[in-house]
Amino acid sequence: MAALTHDRVTDPTEPDPERAAPPTRRVVGRSPGEPRKVAYLYVLPAFVFYGALVLFPLGQCVWISFYDWDGLSVAKWVGLGNYQEVFTDPQLRSSFVHSGVLIAFFAVIPIMTALVLAATLSRKARLRGRTFFRTVLFLPQVVASVVVATTWSAIYSPDGMLNFLLRHVGLGALARPWLGDYGLALPAVGVIGAWIGVGGFLVMFMAGTQQIPTDLYDAARVDGAGAVREFFAVTLPGLRGQLVVAATLGIIGALRTFDLVYVTTHGGPGTSTSVPAYEVYHRAFVTNQVGSACAVALTLAVLIFLVTVLVNRLDKED
Repeated sequence: MAALTHDRVTDPTEPDPERAAPPTRRVVGRSPGEPRKVAYLYVLPAFVFYGALVLFPLGQCVWISFYDWDGLSVAKWVGLGNYQEVFTDPQLRSSFVHSGVLIAFFAVIPIMTALVLAATLSRKARLRGRTFFRTVLFLPQVVASVVVATTWSAIYSPDGMLNFLLRHVGLGALARPWLGDYGLALPAVGVIGAWIGVGGFLVMFMAGTQQIPTDLYDAARVDGAGAVREFFAVTLPGLRGQLVVAATLGIIGALRTFDLVYVTTHGGPGTSTSVPAYEVYHRAFVTNQVGSACAVALTLAVLIFLVTVLVNRLDKED
């Protein structure tokens, strides 16, 4: 029986199933941009400078802090003796206490003052001279701190402007050498720090109030909220991020302050205005206690780091 074969007529428009599609190649390419190793080369010059100017001196400071060294003669290994002195020496302990007092002047007082001023200026949109007031309050931020300290030293002097005004208004009994008074020298230095900080915090809070939606203020006013209630219900929560930054900068400024103390009081009278940063300078360059100075500097650096972490963590936990 003969097999019948039939030729299949194919439609030219249909694809030929016998023609196999070309094999697809999986192209494995690298991610766009330079390789990571090349990126490290761009960072290398900056890291070299950072290591030479920061990391190496820091490591050397750590090493010196374990020695009793005057900077010239052969050093003597004392281990943790210098760090023990930080916590047992009454003068060093009081210097850290003084920094704690200055936190109230460098952080608390200027932040509260700047908050009140920012709320007032943002509420009074048509207040005349608003730009002038902001400029005047910000001026201490652009003036060198040494110039500020010298000017305030003249104001605080026995024949300075402050005592002159007190005598002029009939309060001459309150006139005194402010920077030479054991009980008032430290607050007098703190007032200078507060005066410097208000302007910077004010500009920061003013920028923050402009980011608060105006609908919140309108809703508060519709609910009958006054200026005080509007401040606590709208303005203060809206400035939360700025408050954390301001508190961090103020606390760090109080802990690391040196120039104001050095120019105005040199840590005196006695040691009533001595602060850790001034103790580092005094021990390293006056009493030739280089190892002790390095221990105080490292303790201060660790304290600043811990306070900064604590402030930022408290903000995240709220």
